[in-house]
Amino acid sequence: MKKILIIGIGAGNPDYVTVQAINALNQVDVFFVMDKGVAKEKLVALRKQIIERFISGDRYRIVEATSPERRRDDSDYKSTVDELNRDKQLIFERLIADEMSDGEVGAFLVWGDPSLYDSTIRIIEAIASGGRHAFDYEVIPGISSVQALAARHRIPLNLIGRSIEITNGRAIAEGFPNNVDSVVVMLDSQDAYRHLADEDLDIYWGAYVGTPDEILISGKLRDVMDDIERVRAEARRTHGWMMDTYLLCRRESE
Repeated sequence: MKKILIIGIGAGNPDYVTVQAINALNQVDVFFVMDKGVAKEKLVALRKQIIERFISGDRYRIVEATSPERRRDDSDYKSTVDELNRDKQLIFERLIADEMSDGEVGAFLVWGDPSLYDSTIRIIEAIASGGRHAFDYEVIPGISSVQALAARHRIPLNLIGRSIEITNGRAIAEGFPNNVDSVVVMLDSQDAYRHLADEDLDIYWGAYVGTPDEILISGKLRDVMDDIERVRAEARRTHGWMMDTYLLCRRESE
């Protein structure tokens, strides 16, 4: 039977790759790499760097496929993501059927951790449940951008005895949650933190965390949000893409 490994490779620094992930990499016969265009060539290059650095021998092969693009329709975000995942599923099915032989191990390398704001697990599960392809699969966790962000800023994510929430830019634009003091925000393409400028919040922001292009800014939200917006826009123009995460937290009582 074929086997698929979904391997979390961390937030960008090859040193974030775990021993478990390295052991998994060395089982792989074929790596499936999704090409997202010229703007994100660095992401493909980093995947290849990780493969070359941690694998002993050269028995593996790399198969690249063009990743479908999400239809930009903010009026119905969920349906556009569902459509994107269906398109990806068709590609994944073709790769598993045509690029693997019985008994081989294939792998998808996922930035950060496969369980957090990534659909690879859902897509592979959908293929497995469909019954057209016989394979087993396993998930190897990785260091997420959330963990890397906290480490690079040298802070804990939560206040003592308090919970945290992990959400996205669309949700945080509607307001800071009432039941937590710390919120990690991912997938914010619209600088949604600006909606919270009147609240007494600290922000710990990071872009390209763990990579040579890493940028970190922290401080009282109302004092640094203009700097973040400016730096973020400049970085997007320079690199052609943006991958950032930030933590918002209420000040701990003295």
